[in-house]
Amino acid sequence: MRLRSCLTIALVGCLSGIAALAQNQPASTVRTLLSTGRIGSVIDTPLAFRLLSVRLSPTQQASYTGPNAMLYAVAGGVRLQVGGDSQSVVEGGGAFIPSGRAAIFDTSAQEPANFLLFILSPVADIQKPPLESPATVEELYRSPEPIPGLQPGPYEYSLTQVSLPPAMPPNPPHSRSGAALYYIAAGSGMFTAQGKTEPRTAGMAHFEPRGLVHQWANPGDAPLTLIQANISPEGIPAVLAAGAQ
Repeated sequence: MRLRSCLTIALVGCLSGIAALAQNQPASTVRTLLSTGRIGSVIDTPLAFRLLSVRLSPTQQASYTGPNAMLYAVAGGVRLQVGGDSQSVVEGGGAFIPSGRAAIFDTSAQEPANFLLFILSPVADIQKPPLESPATVEELYRSPEPIPGLQPGPYEYSLTQVSLPPAMPPNPPHSRSGAALYYIAAGSGMFTAQGKTEPRTAGMAHFEPRGLVHQWANPGDAPLTLIQANISPEGIPAVLAAGAQ
């Protein structure tokens, strides 16, 4: 009887220890797919990433006809018309704008809109302004050279929100099968690659080329929110474990 009591106490203590350990472990990274589109080829012409921040005042309207792009609504939401289709992109939502299709953005009468455009631009056209007045446009990032390592065949273009919980240690080493451009929407984190660890803070843009083995961590006490525009070969995962390239 005494032995059974001891075993019971030991078991309860063990379970309590496991529960406490589980409570101390960071929650899992949360990935939310916001939009996706298909691109027939990415090697016919050299491509570069551009990231634009666009602001529209209430009742304003702006048009866009250009390369494949992803829209992310930062604040206020925006109504997007592409061809004969119209959709409301709410704050925190995304939408795919296919190449060569005329797109119109407009706001409500009550509030302004701020949104991001992740553009896959032909290098030859990267100097062209994709939107004109009355939109207020700020370029946050432009690839210094064509995106390297892209392969023949169709690609998937996706927009994902990635949330890393507070106190998250470095995730397992991994790489991209294509390339990705990030916008750090909130919080701050650490990025490790090629033996270097560097901070990434809200408002920054961040580029990851194909094959770069890296890790993300969030040592802070607030969630780290990343908006990720990713291109990956169709049928191949966007993220590959280190050594799987």
